[in-house]
Order: sequence, then structure tokens, then C-alpha cells
Amino acid sequence: MDDRRWTGRRGEASVNPKAQSPNPNRVTLEVMTSRQRLLRWGLGFGIWVLGFAAAHAQFFGELNAPIRRAPSVFPDRNFVVCRLAYRQVRTEPNGGGWRTDYPYGEINLTIRLSELTRTAVRRDAQNDPNYYVVTALDEGLFQCPFLMASDVGTVGFTDEEADRLRTYFLKGGFLWVDDFWGDAAWDQWSGEIGKVLPPAEFAIEDVPIDDPIFRSQFIVPKVPQITNIRFWRSTRGAETSERGEATREVHFRGIRDHSGRLMVVMTHNTDVGDSWEREGEDPAFFYQFSPNGYALGINVLLHAMTH
Repeated sequence: MDDRRWTGRRGEASVNPKAQSPNPNRVTLEVMTSRQRLLRWGLGFGIWVLGFAAAHAQFFGELNAPIRRAPSVFPDRNFVVCRLAYRQVRTEPNGGGWRTDYPYGEINLTIRLSELTRTAVRRDAQNDPNYYVVTALDEGLFQCPFLMASDVGTVGFTDEEADRLRTYFLKGGFLWVDDFWGDAAWDQWSGEIGKVLPPAEFAIEDVPIDDPIFRSQFIVPKVPQITNIRFWRSTRGAETSERGEATREVHFRGIRDHSGRLMVVMTHNTDVGDSWEREGEDPAFFYQFSPNGYALGINVLLHAMTH
């Protein structure tokens, strides 16, 4: 990463050093601060969702969407989400490898970030939020302030990729991995990230619910279990654990650097990305999952940008 910080510039979420909160570990941001506002926004947003679905449904779940590769030098300093493309060495039921939830997971999350905070986001010529795909070996990796990866129970890193990612994290980079379910997927992911950040030095930990990441903007009292929309439809919204009792417990885990900064966060046994990607396909799905999914997503984004 270069020396640029994703805070403090006009139009972005920024820290107010004079503002003090009762919790000294809490970052005070120039953004809306009530989770209830997001819920009310969600209710008012519902009518618009139907029109959104008609306009964009053809893109949802699109595994053949064009790959927008990251340039080696980004054109400006506005925020952008980068999707980490990786080599897939095994398969998971209903998984799509690195393309899972791409591209509308990050597109919709970026839209909501720009609407619910003062964060300036990078947009393309059509005024849509920009997004990039980057591999561990691309020059553009070190331009990415935030990496997202899904279905990581299928990933395999080479030694060279592991070295590059380790450098990225230790220079200030951040990765959120999501939408991997069960013990086999966990074992595969934890083994591969262990090549990048050896567990003897960088242990994986369960992040407690009182951690500041859950209070960056919205108060998140519980990590939501969100299912993919196809499974949700098959159970009529009554079940959220995609593999029964084996995946009933949701995990929010992380890896910190030597100063305590979260470099990697992991949402296991939940598909938070579907609450963004699929927000416009069914109002009932939106109301059940999207407000909580966006509350967590925006909290993680803001925490990554300010730490």
C-alpha cells in the first residue's frame, strides 16, 4: 500500500478528533449514527426496489459478467472495492469460486456506502460505482484500499501469491472473505490464509461482538446469518442455515497485525454478500436480510478505512 489514507478528505467519512464518545475506542465519524435510520431507510426504499429489480435483474448471479481488471495506478483517490480473483482448487455446493456475488455485491454495497455516509466513491463514465478485479500478483493490488472475496473454501494460493498478499496486509491492506459454509470450507481457507499469515505469528481469532468494528456507524448486536436467495426461496424464508445443524453457528473471525489492526475479517456460515447483490429481486428477501447486511457491511468498510 502507498502512504495514502482513506480518511479526512472532503466528501469522505472522516475522523473528528475533537468529538469524544463515551467509549474511548470508538471512532467518531461524520456520518449518520443510528442503526434505526438504516431500518427506516429500508422500509421507504422498498417501493423503489421493485423498479430496481426490473432494471438490473439480468445482472444478478451473473457468473459471466465482464471482468473489470484493476489498473496498476488508480486514476483518483476515491474509494473503490476490489474483488480478489484466485485459483480454485476444489468445489463447494452452490459455489461459484471467486465470481460468487460478483459484480453486484460490491456495486450495491458501494452505492449504499455513498448514500449513507459522506464517502466519495469512484464512478465510471455511466456514473455507476466503479469496481475492479485484482489477483494477488497484479500491480494494482497495492492500489486497492479494500479487498472482497467469496467462496474462499475453494481457494488455493501459490507461494508467490502468499508472499504478495502478506506484503499487502502488512503495508495496510484489508480483506473481507464471505460466503463459505461448513468445516471443509473452513479448513481449506484457514490452511491457505495460514500460508499468507502464519498462525504462529498471526492467529485467527473470534471477534467479540463488543469490538469497535460492530459500532463503526450502526450498532450491530449480532452477526446475521444470511442465506443465498435460492435456498431462501426453497424454505420460504423459514431457514437460514444452508446445511442444517452443521452450519447453524455463524462466525465472525479476524486476523490482526502486530499493532492490533484487523487485516482480514471472515464471515463464515453466512452469505452477507447476497443481502447486497440480491436486494432488488424480492421485497421479502430485502426486508429480512438487507438492512442487517448493509449495517454490517458499512461498519466493516468504515472500520477498514479508518484503521
